[in-house]
Amino acid sequence: SGHEAILPVPRSVVHTHASPRSAVNFLIHAAAIDGSAVGPRRNLTMPGVAVTVGEQIEALERIAGAKAVNLIREEPDDTIWAIVKGWPTRFEARRSRELGFA
Repeated sequence: SGHEAILPVPRSVVHTHASPRSAVNFLIHAAAIDGSAVGPRRNLTMPGVAVTVGEQIEALERIAGAKAVNLIREEPDDTIWAIVKGWPTRFEARRSRELGFA
């Protein structure tokens, strides 16, 4: 929307995410699923796509153009990097897929 965005981590950081449509479908499916199939362990990792921040920026440029990408200011932040570098980068979503989340 024309506002600058700060990128505090390297472009090489891998981020796993789902599209907004997939996230909504996950919620709809979760509302309809039989709780006994899930069992007592209620936390699930949803399926997603793992890409680097750089790949996300490249996709943004393809869709929104260079003007949007030029609003990204790379400004390393050691505090944020100390947190993010410990995050998992790839997730196994076998259990959620077995329960019908796709």
